Amino acid sequence: MPSLEEAQKEIIEEFSEAADWEERYQMLIEIGDELPPLSSNLKTEDRLVPGCQSRVWVVPEEKEGKLFIQADSDSAITKGMIALLLRVFSGRTRDEIRSASLDFLKEIGLDKHLSMSRRNGLYSMVNKIRSF
Repeated sequence: MPSLEEAQKEIIEEFSEAADWEERYQMLIEIGDELPPLSSNLKTEDRLVPGCQSRVWVVPEEKEGKLFIQADSDSAITKGMIALLLRVFSGRTRDEIRSASLDFLKEIGLDKHLSMSRRNGLYSMVNKIRSF
């Protein structure tokens, strides 16, 4: 498993290959398509991320001091965003998650190219993960 910094670097490198934002949105959709579906019995109200325009479920499980996270969304782009967050956060300790820099989000341009509601949703997902 790559370090937290390496995982973020990999994402930055992947997105730097995209020619424009249309291609980056397509990448987000494809990344979300690779996320394993969440079982319907795990899609409960208490697992929903508040503040998201789309429905996003986040399910944590702690094993040997590390937090492993499953997630799903009913929106393709949002599913891609949560998939990126899982690549960075899942399998980390609570301290790593709390102290992780989110500079990769700015470096790939998500903070500038998402609508205000999607950007708020993205940071709501981060806050939900950090709350575990």
